[in-house]
Amino acid sequence: MSQPLPPTLAELVEDFAGVQAPQRLQLLLELSDELPELPERYAGHTELLERVDECASPLFLAVEVDPQQRVRLFFEAPPEAPTTRGFAGLLHRGLDGEPAEQVLAVPDDFYMRLGLATAVSPLRLRGLAAMLARIKRNVRAQLVSGGEATG
Repeated sequence: MSQPLPPTLAELVEDFAGVQAPQRLQLLLELSDELPELPERYAGHTELLERVDECASPLFLAVEVDPQQRVRLFFEAPPEAPTTRGFAGLLHRGLDGEPAEQVLAVPDDFYMRLGLATAVSPLRLRGLAAMLARIKRNVRAQLVSGGEATG
């Protein structure tokens, strides 16, 4: 029926779907707190990152596909934007290190399975969808070009 998700992302979807709306927001805040800092090569260099304009708050990302075709994700989002940071944390935890093929297979609307539509605005969910779309576009481009990092 629905496309299988990478294992960690599938666990996160189950965690979100298994609790009520207030707890979903709490899970999102926890993921916000867990979002790793940018590595030195990107820190302070937003020109190397891609801005996701659809997000309600400033969000920048970089996508790398390593020689083993595993996806590496890097996000920059302000601490005062916990929902946006939470979405970035969700995608980071769920997709970072996964094979490119599995990342590309994630359904564009997987986020509907999280049950967040009752907890956050459609505008914010559109930001999450845009992050995933950018990640997938970058992965596809890098697979075609042989893995050159794009931002």
